[in-house]
Formats: sequence, structure tokens, C-alpha cells
Amino acid sequence: MLSSCKSTNAVTGTRLKKLSSEKIIANHYNRSFNFETLNAKLRVKYDDGKNSYSPAVTLRMEKDKAIWISVKMIIPLAKVLITPEKVSYYEKINNTYFEGDFTVLSEWLGTNDLDFDKVQQMLLGQALFNLRKDKYKSTVTDQTYQLVPKADLALFERLFLIRPDSFKMASQQLKQPIENRNLAINYHTYQKIGNQDFPKQIGIEAVQGDETTRIDIEYKAVDYNAKVSFPFKIPSGYKEVTIQ
Repeated sequence: MLSSCKSTNAVTGTRLKKLSSEKIIANHYNRSFNFETLNAKLRVKYDDGKNSYSPAVTLRMEKDKAIWISVKMIIPLAKVLITPEKVSYYEKINNTYFEGDFTVLSEWLGTNDLDFDKVQQMLLGQALFNLRKDKYKSTVTDQTYQLVPKADLALFERLFLIRPDSFKMASQQLKQPIENRNLAINYHTYQKIGNQDFPKQIGIEAVQGDETTRIDIEYKAVDYNAKVSFPFKIPSGYKEVTIQ
């Protein structure tokens, strides 16, 4: 049975105690959502300025192994299967499919550095990048802990805002000034799933030049550690999409 629990909002009205970046990062990983499998129902709103959709989505995950997505608008429209090795999808409107690297997802989100781990972490309210690999400076900003790299990371400008109550992400923002790309992932609310903090509403805004893509995700129901399957077979006769 799928279950969804009461959402939680950011802590306000209390002066936050300053913490070192090492302590904040340690707490962030210590509070990671602990699971083996995930089965969730989502409502997604997609708008790229030219097209907009609001499909119902089923999301299934096996930790570190597979992310499976089924998209419906009255009838099934598309399926996506993401593994650490590749991205595969097919859609029934134009009878097309794709099998290859993470270029297609990177194009949708306006960044060229996506991989399986980043997609998984994004959906769970965790940092896209491994925060333990670099040195960060911590400050208190708008009732959240802010982390920015101490060193110039050249290709990316990174900013992470972490909630003080759960040490989950409140927002993570990436900029690629040379390519004029910005990606902001905002976690508006969280909910308790099995006494663990899990995202409830996520807002994604990707800007590339003068083009903006917005994706709003709402988890309507979430279950975890149940048996899941990942049915995926590209129908015969579909035309392959190539990404340059």
C-alpha cells in the first residue's frame, strides 16, 4: 500500500546556531533517506516556454541500480529506465525511443554533468555533488545553512542551502557562466516517510541562454522497501532519436 504523510516546512523564528561546514555535511549524510527500493506516485508539471504538460508519474527505484519512470495522461505515454550505465526511454506520441548516455537528461535540465548518482540524489533531497570531496565555507542565511566552495571550481559555481531541522537540502544552485547555464533545485516542503524526512514538493528551474524550463514535482504517495519491478521493452517499429 502506498502511503503519504504530513509535510514539514522550514524552521522559522529561531536564531540558528552556527555550525562548521564539516558538521553540517556530516549531518546531511547521516540523515540520508535509508532505503533499498522505492515506489511513488507523483504529479509533475513541465513547462519549457513552448510546451507544457501535467502528467501523472509512477516512480520506482532500486538504490544505486535503477530508476524507472512511467508517464501517463489518461493513457500511458512514455517510460524511462535509468541505470548507472545508460538512459533509455520511449514515447508513444511520435513512436520514438532513445538509448544512450546522460546527454538527453542533461539537455532537459540544462547542465552537462548529470549521471545516475546525481539524478538519484536530486529525487531524495540530497546534494548532487559529493560534499565530502571539497572544502566549503558555511554561513547562516534565511534560517538555513549555506555552503559555498572555498576554492574556485572553475566550471561550476555551487551554492547549497541546508535545512537546520533535518539537514536535508532546501535548495541547490549550480551556475555555468561560460555556457550561460543556471540550474536551481528548490525543496519547498518535506514529509515523514517511516520516520525519515523525504521530499514532498520540488521545484526545478533550468535556464540556458534565454530559454527557461520549469519542472514542479509533488510526491503524492510514497512506499519503500517493497518488491518492485521495472518493465521496459521498446516497441518494435519505433524510430531511434539521436542526440548530437
